[in-house]
Amino acid sequence: MSTLYFSAAAFILVMIALGLLRVLRGPGTADRLMAAQLIGSGGVAVLLLLSAAAGLPAIADVALMLAVLAVFASVAFVNWGAGRDA
Repeated sequence: MSTLYFSAAAFILVMIALGLLRVLRGPGTADRLMAAQLIGSGGVAVLLLLSAAAGLPAIADVALMLAVLAVFASVAFVNWGAGRDA
């Protein structure tokens, strides 16, 4: 079963790499934000898969903390964008 977890983690890492291209070349800031959210969600997914595959619950704690930080980053971006439009 751990082989399946590692394979899924590798696939998600490839998708994160493609999302990084969108962050670098995105046509607008909203596209870049969505790609950054993809990277954050993908990172959480990879960490959770590695935690399950390796049997290390501490990695799951790191993944959950990363998810909380991603929410704060989204809120900060929205507040920054709202300040620029006004």
